Amino acid sequence: MDFSFLKRIGDRQEERHVSCLDAAQPSGMTRLVVFDLDGTLVDSKQDLANAANALVEELGGRRLSEDAVAEMVGEGAAVLVRRVLAGGHLDPGTPGALPRFLELYDARLVEHTRPYDGVVEMLEALHPRLPLAVLTNKPQAATERLLAALKLDRFFQQVVGGDTPLGRKPHPGGMTAIAGHAGVPIEATALVGDSPVDLETARRAGSRIVLVSYGFGFRPGKLRAGEQVVAEPSGIAAAL
Repeated sequence: MDFSFLKRIGDRQEERHVSCLDAAQPSGMTRLVVFDLDGTLVDSKQDLANAANALVEELGGRRLSEDAVAEMVGEGAAVLVRRVLAGGHLDPGTPGALPRFLELYDARLVEHTRPYDGVVEMLEALHPRLPLAVLTNKPQAATERLLAALKLDRFFQQVVGGDTPLGRKPHPGGMTAIAGHAGVPIEATALVGDSPVDLETARRAGSRIVLVSYGFGFRPGKLRAGEQVVAEPSGIAAAL
């Protein structure tokens, strides 16, 4: 399997972090941080909802609220489209709906999407200390374009989208590949995300998990020992 896409964004940053990875560190220390994107780093709710409703209206369906669409996000574009169509009283299997949604979303990818307050400052603080990566169920091309448009790509060594050969979260393939490529044990890797999908991904992979309650995918639930929740981006570093 070709994992060359893992290096596409981050090769220019790799040398900066070699000393961090090679230095002797306590086994309990986080040595790699992997971030979810939507609902964790960026608030993309409005653009996603606008694209979803543009699709629904083209097909003659009923508009959905922004919050309703946000609750459907998290398991990839194909799942989102099926949920949106069903919510709009349309056939979830409508031919051509997924590629049309991707076109509509691409046209408004960063109209309203912005990093959450405090995210840039948090990344600036972590970036000199630890290698950082992104693992999202958003398609790879859209992910890379969004990160570049918001000038967030400079922080990340690896970026993995949901349409790569590694599969979508909660499948652990993305997490284990990112950790392996970085040369970091999975138990020394932390996933920062906002949703039950992120929680399940970390559990399946055997990594640490930090959930952010400010994200639109957050759902309160029972946590296991060592699983943490923070209310603001400023709390992420301390939780690692």
